[in-house]
Amino acid sequence: MSREREWSLELREAVATLARAGVDAPRADAELLLAHVLGGERGAVMARVLAGAQAEPAQAAVFAGLVERRAGREPLQHLTGRACFHGVDLAVGPGVFVPRPETELLVEVGIGALIADPQAERVLDLCTGSGAVAAAVAAWGQAQGRRLRITAVELDPTAHSWARRNLEPWGVDLRLADALDPIPELRGVVDVLLTNPPYVPDGEEPLQPEARRDPDLALYGGDARGLRIPLRLIGAAAALLRPGGTFAMEHHETQGEALAAAAEACGAFERVRVLPDATGRDRVLVAVRGAAPEAPAAEWKNGPCE
Repeated sequence: MSREREWSLELREAVATLARAGVDAPRADAELLLAHVLGGERGAVMARVLAGAQAEPAQAAVFAGLVERRAGREPLQHLTGRACFHGVDLAVGPGVFVPRPETELLVEVGIGALIADPQAERVLDLCTGSGAVAAAVAAWGQAQGRRLRITAVELDPTAHSWARRNLEPWGVDLRLADALDPIPELRGVVDVLLTNPPYVPDGEEPLQPEARRDPDLALYGGDARGLRIPLRLIGAAAALLRPGGTFAMEHHETQGEALAAAAEACGAFERVRVLPDATGRDRVLVAVRGAAPEAPAAEWKNGPCE
């Protein structure tokens, strides 16, 4: 018969295991895994641990199994089934891109545009993945008592199924479609268009082993520079936004200059700029739709307002 041990000992061993495996935040990950096993909030669970709580053998075995999988660099979010993004709890797992903290900048740009224009209500999230960006904007709108009409588009059926779980509670209009396909009823009426598209250059392997578990369809931008899809989305934004509408797109740290130049050359945008993330790397292209003529639908798939 297995003898119970204190959770504090189980936790110390888990932290050591994760540290040896090179996990970036071994203590935080071990505590989150333990909270998941015990079914409580991290703070409350740690209070129990510090008070000398005993580990039941069955729960300890489940915890040890999860720690070993995390040591194998399986994403923490895949093990818990949850990811927190901009204050919203999301369901995630294999087959969908795990939202990153740097993408919260994209949300902040969108919220800023909505604050600047109290009449704006039409928000479009292209390449929504798990629905993280759309859910975060919807949560903000609900907290503010703001009536927003949010549409999210995702091409991959697996990612779409995750997005459906995350977006149904917020009343977001989710569509299974190519972000580059025309959306006739939204042409020229979108107030804020946000997108975190595939943009990793072909052949570039993500540095973190966990990121390699993300689906290729969500990562790679379609050519050696990763620009094929982002450039085409500039054309899509020109066709979908109303004059004065805001376009914001996350991108690779090497792509800011090229994308800003493409948006300028398009002729449909003004106030084009590139914002850095918290590490100082170029991360989000921002532009405002000018009063130039509407872009024809054919250009959505050919490039930026060719």
